[in-house]
Amino acid sequence: MAEQAHSANKRVLTGIVVSDKGDKTIVVRVETLIKHPLLKKYIRRRGKFMAHDPENACAVGDKVQIIEHRPLSSRKRWHLKTILEKAV
Repeated sequence: MAEQAHSANKRVLTGIVVSDKGDKTIVVRVETLIKHPLLKKYIRRRGKFMAHDPENACAVGDKVQIIEHRPLSSRKRWHLKTILEKAV
């Protein structure tokens, strides 16, 4: 049977690596700006996501893109897509 690619509507997030302690795992902090419905000011929201890094290529401070993936462990549901810039 032919292999089908199902890459429709997978979220891609950009963030900063805050931890690389786990084997093949990174923790990425993602910041988003949302507009307050009443005050009309922009508020910064932060979230931390665990992502799979198969080559252990990331270090703390790297700017990376992560993409949604099937569950790999109890908290790891994201996969490293690209490293945008390395930490100095």
